[in-house]
Amino acid sequence: MKHFFLILVFSVLIAPQMASAQNTMALAKTVSDIANDDAMKHATLAVSVYNISKKSQVYAYNAQRSVIPASLTKLFTTALGFEKLGKNFRFRTTLAYSGEIEKNGTLRGDLYIIGGGDPLLGSYRYRQTLPDSVFAAWHKAVVAAGIKAVDGRVYYDASIFDNHPLHDNWQWGDIGNYYGSGVCGLNFHENMFFIHFNPGGKLGYPASVERMEPRGLNLHVINEVTTGAAKSGDQVVVYGEPASTIRVCTGTVPIDSKNFSVRASLPKPAQVCADLFTVYLRNHKVMVSGAASEALRRPSNLVTLVEYTSPTYYVIAQYTNINSNNTYAESIHRYLGYKMYGLGSSTNGAKAVSDYIQRLRLDPSGVALEDGCGLSVRNRVTTEFVSRFLAEVAKTNYYDDFKKSLALAGEQGTVRNMLGGLPSNVKVRVKTGSMTGVRAFAGYVTTARGEQLCFSVIANDYTCTGSQMRTKLEKIIMKIATME
Repeated sequence: MKHFFLILVFSVLIAPQMASAQNTMALAKTVSDIANDDAMKHATLAVSVYNISKKSQVYAYNAQRSVIPASLTKLFTTALGFEKLGKNFRFRTTLAYSGEIEKNGTLRGDLYIIGGGDPLLGSYRYRQTLPDSVFAAWHKAVVAAGIKAVDGRVYYDASIFDNHPLHDNWQWGDIGNYYGSGVCGLNFHENMFFIHFNPGGKLGYPASVERMEPRGLNLHVINEVTTGAAKSGDQVVVYGEPASTIRVCTGTVPIDSKNFSVRASLPKPAQVCADLFTVYLRNHKVMVSGAASEALRRPSNLVTLVEYTSPTYYVIAQYTNINSNNTYAESIHRYLGYKMYGLGSSTNGAKAVSDYIQRLRLDPSGVALEDGCGLSVRNRVTTEFVSRFLAEVAKTNYYDDFKKSLALAGEQGTVRNMLGGLPSNVKVRVKTGSMTGVRAFAGYVTTARGEQLCFSVIANDYTCTGSQMRTKLEKIIMKIATME
């Protein structure tokens, strides 16, 4: 009986360790198989897994190698936002006026739209953020103040951020497209616009532009788009400088589509906001005598008409991470620079993140974080750094909110079809990252035993397709998720 008891105790103590060792060996074999794949001959694969519950490294492969993280960069931006802004923070845009309102309702002065960095102002995603919804609220405030006409103009003030909407290291092929639109102190319509194409009658025939949205844009589109194969999706690339009203469109739209929508970067979004609001006022019987313009100096005696507020930071951070929205991330990044150092800029945003890393007492060796969203090809991390960062965030009072801003594998965002067959008692929260030659994943795992893990898996410079590499990396994540 005594021997049986000792054997039982030995089994209880040793069996979990044996299972853990077997799981680690299975993970190592999967990583090795992928690392030795022909597509990885000249590539880098890096993996790091950390057990938060046990405060120990579980597995590492090239974990100290510097690699491009792509949109994993948003993890640092949004986490710092939770710390410095809080989940209930709202961006504010102020509508104000200068001058005097005469008895007949004429404002002898000007209206001012003062930007607060809100990435959702005029966004098409929510009814309350649509341009007409925003303008209707502003119009109502103008009328409530007794203003029937403006003997002046609508000025815009975007000075909360600097006047460099793009990061210096972003690529030319990105910045004309919606995901490379950049940000300013007065964002509008997510700093993008829609171009609707109709395909030609045969493959290779020119596609025609049906319309653009929002309505009333003063833009010139040079259309070089042709007709592609059925179900070929959006193969359009848009080129254009931030300050130029010219956009050049190349590539293809599917032959089996109609009114096919493509998103492009919107030049001068603050100017567009003021222009369209001026038109809105005129169309709603509030005449404005002058053309919209930038406020180079703001009068000291402005009277506030209304403060328009964004959805909460919690909502914005969720969309930023789950859908990997660059405009939202860059707006958060620069606003953090403004809040901490007085001006929203890429430099100040990067400094805010760097200071955050120092406060977390993380080793920044091999790490360079240039922007807030991950478009910069000069961003570098190590997978060990990413996993240790996630472990440190897990100690904070905003961890639950931050964790929920990551997509739930199998259910949300770009990972809704990921990790099929995952046990129901295992939960994986993931942030993805991708650009040409880069596929990256990082996040948290709640194992079947209830333990908390965090991980980072990144591949750079592979020669297979991005979707093929994603499938390979998913095998690694599945092994991590099913560790005991």
